[in-house]
Amino acid sequence: MIITLIGMAGVGKSTIGKLLASHLGYSFVDVDDLIKQRIGGQLQDYLDEKGDSAFIKVEEDAILDLDLKDKMVIATGGSAIYSETAMKILSEKSLIILLDDTFPNIKKRISHPWKRGLVGLREKGIRKLYLERCQLYRKYADIVVDINEMTNKKKVVDDIVEKSKVFYSSTF
Repeated sequence: MIITLIGMAGVGKSTIGKLLASHLGYSFVDVDDLIKQRIGGQLQDYLDEKGDSAFIKVEEDAILDLDLKDKMVIATGGSAIYSETAMKILSEKSLIILLDDTFPNIKKRISHPWKRGLVGLREKGIRKLYLERCQLYRKYADIVVDINEMTNKKKVVDDIVEKSKVFYSSTF
């Protein structure tokens, strides 16, 4: 099984992804790290220099170049949902789990949004960006894990594992 985590920046995709991969004995891939390797620098610097479209293309290419093999957890960048091509591949090959949280919680976790490499932030602001992305995340998600009340990361991992079992048992 391949598990892909999607969600807004600051929701914990990388942190939860590493814990989930370790718990399951899976490999872990952080797409933001792959992007940094490709561009040879920081996400925000690239976004400032090249713009949203170029950033989305680099993110798409990083996802499309993944060797999607069994027993893998992927933490996407928050803007992966802007690439229909990448999301189509991830939808076909993996279980997509949305880590969902409230806007106030996300805003608290992103202390410096202008340094995070957030596609669309300059034009829309953080609140509009959150509202826009929520719809797209839900469009692609097989499972939604609401982490609003979950402060214990192990509990989030356990919830993902349990919901994944239920999802797969109901698809046959």
